Amino acid sequence: MIRINELKLPLDYDENTLRTEAARALKTESAGIGDVTLRKRSVDARHKDNIVFTASVDVSLNINENSVLRRNKSNKVSKAKEYRYELPRGEKPDLPPVVVGAGPAGLFAALILAQAGCCPILIERGKNVDERTHDVSLFWKGGKLDTQSNVQFGEGGAGAFSDGKLNTGTKDPRSRKVLEEFVSHGAPEEILWEAKPHIGTDKLKPTVRSIRKEIISLGGTVRFSTQLIAVNTDNGRVGSVDVISGGRRERIETSRVILALGHSARDTFEMLFRSGFAMEAKPFSVGVRIEHLQENINRSQYGRFWNDPHLGAADYKLNVHLGSGRGVYTFCMCPGGYVVASASEENTVVTNGMSEFARDGINANSALLVGVSPEDYGGESQLAGVEFQRAIERAAFLAGGSDYKAPAQRVEDLLKKRRTTSFGDVKPTFRPGVSFAQAEEYLPGFVADSLRAAIPLLDLKLHGFAHPDALITGAETRSSSPVRIIRGETLESVSVAGVYPCGEGAGYAGGIMSAAADGIRCAEAVIKSYRKDG
Repeated sequence: MIRINELKLPLDYDENTLRTEAARALKTESAGIGDVTLRKRSVDARHKDNIVFTASVDVSLNINENSVLRRNKSNKVSKAKEYRYELPRGEKPDLPPVVVGAGPAGLFAALILAQAGCCPILIERGKNVDERTHDVSLFWKGGKLDTQSNVQFGEGGAGAFSDGKLNTGTKDPRSRKVLEEFVSHGAPEEILWEAKPHIGTDKLKPTVRSIRKEIISLGGTVRFSTQLIAVNTDNGRVGSVDVISGGRRERIETSRVILALGHSARDTFEMLFRSGFAMEAKPFSVGVRIEHLQENINRSQYGRFWNDPHLGAADYKLNVHLGSGRGVYTFCMCPGGYVVASASEENTVVTNGMSEFARDGINANSALLVGVSPEDYGGESQLAGVEFQRAIERAAFLAGGSDYKAPAQRVEDLLKKRRTTSFGDVKPTFRPGVSFAQAEEYLPGFVADSLRAAIPLLDLKLHGFAHPDALITGAETRSSSPVRIIRGETLESVSVAGVYPCGEGAGYAGGIMSAAADGIRCAEAVIKSYRKDG
């Protein structure tokens, strides 16, 4: 098998085009080409008058492979390297490992443990994805917030109500295992080769449900509405955990615990801190969601190709470094998506972005965030960042009218420091609704000022970003965890042996892919530790 990188393809390419271009790249006849498999595909929009796809493909040949490789000295042509995940050898331990949290990190940790024969117990404070979806829908329609079943808590984690973006900056080869598992459980096959893969909220939910069923079929146990309330130790090693389930306290004996908590498990962070787990405050970001008409983003990114059906909804990823030293950037951009209510605590407003697989909504939205550090939010406690987030979320609740509506403002009004009185071309998608308020009513002054300074600069990178009718909705506070639970080289907590802080909530990931890969890594460490015990 030969791999060809940087293969240029027209937007309307088909299988014959693919074979023809592969033959041209290999300087051979099309008859010599066997199968051609896409490995990666991205949009090259650097030249707006000639947008193409750039692809990496694997090619099998009907002729001698070595002679073709000898003829091609280009660094774009090489022998393909196949990736195959090697499942660690494990067995059912005397006491089952406990995985806390059914977000991406916890699901994949439990899946690997189950596939290795370790029969894990996966506990999740929220509900299964179907019941959870019902609760979230009621809240978005103006109903009561369920503090245990919402956008943050429940099967699938916060990522279950997002764009299902699977792009990652990590080079961890486990990422391929994550993608392959998603596909085997019903996700679209194209995530295996798209440079910016996404599943979409609508397709992610049944995928998550299918992963849970495999865990159970392999001997694992999955328990919802079950919250961790204590980690019990003996001579510095975990011996059991206490949970609340159905209103009753219960003890589960175990010698291994993977803490895949998620970034919003604030009460659990507090419990662990009181229990003596070493943790530290870490930098994170806060800001708003910004919405534009998706058509305008398409025009800015794709020029005359803006409505080409082969391209779909355009995305963007922007950042700027201000003279003040602050970084401002976009995050979790949702083409054709919606801004959604994501609170997990009463009397707070939290925003997030979501889109379905088709990405066919009228608006595009993205988090627009300002970096903050422990020096910004003060306090001596390792949990000071949590209180900083809470203060913003409570202020946003008040600014929105104290009924879970979100404060919103046109970009032109933000820049001119005035209250918005009516919407322009961009209408808000946030449910259960918005109220007009100025950014200063809920954001710290330095954050609002940084947004004002950054938006015109970001407009230089993406024309129309500072459109007067673009809309900001706040507050966006849950982009990452405000704490890191410190672990050592074995991935165990430096405070309690047998406990493995994992994923985004523990401060070791940022997004679905990196969290899932970290879950696999922690599961491997647990399996390895059992072998040492043996």
